[in-house]
Amino acid sequence: MRTWFITGASRGFGALIAAQALAAGDAVVATARNPSTIAESLRKHVNLLAGPLDVTNEAQAREAVNAAIARFGRIDILVNNAGYGLVGAVEETSAVEVERVYATNVFGLLNVTRAALPKMRAQGSGHVLNFSSIGGYASAAGFGIYCSTKFAVEGISEAMCVELEPLGIHTTVVEPGYFRTTFLSDDSVVSTAARIDDYAGTVGKVRDFAAGADGQQPGDPQKLAEAMSALVNARKPPRRLPPGADTVKRIEQKHREVEAELGEWRSLAVSMGFVQ
Repeated sequence: MRTWFITGASRGFGALIAAQALAAGDAVVATARNPSTIAESLRKHVNLLAGPLDVTNEAQAREAVNAAIARFGRIDILVNNAGYGLVGAVEETSAVEVERVYATNVFGLLNVTRAALPKMRAQGSGHVLNFSSIGGYASAAGFGIYCSTKFAVEGISEAMCVELEPLGIHTTVVEPGYFRTTFLSDDSVVSTAARIDDYAGTVGKVRDFAAGADGQQPGDPQKLAEAMSALVNARKPPRRLPPGADTVKRIEQKHREVEAELGEWRSLAVSMGFVQ
């Protein structure tokens, strides 16, 4: 029996992954700011420990990890899933709004990771699943600051792969596209307080899209939860997993764009070394 430690487990991917792991016979530590919001069907399970965790609170992250070890003796899979979206032009986003989304999406992920990794290193095994987004691979108008937090998760995860693989610990960054969760709801995506009319044709359209797309996303979140089980069972798991046909399409598009631009500017880019 493996032990999963999941942040943001009260709904969405976190809740579905917790249910999938329990159904497979594993133990789950399901955390949320308010653990009473974790589904009753999960909280009744004998192999579930529901606990409070505001990921922005590093001391609480350590307490939650210690509670997991006290109950189950180990943490085999860490799912850094907690996070939220922010819609607005870069210029529209205040310093306070930037700091808040980074506090959860980046610094919170680091708080939990720093708390859990010593336990995994002591075991000599483990798997960290860092939830990013297609926005962590290719940014978009209206989501620039949010995407920047996910770009940070990508960079952190790439380094963790190299640092932890020799210690028996895998890292996979998960990059979902649009899945039919509550992510586009007002509880999961907030909009900047400021609105600048000059961005109505770009960011304004993104706001309208986000409001209208909720409940229409093409991805099936249950299938993603099932895929996480397959991922952690892999003998050699990938460093990146891009769930969703829309994610794969956007990655391929970006690769073509980068290759084309690199070809156009390559001669200038490589011309700047000292002449030997």
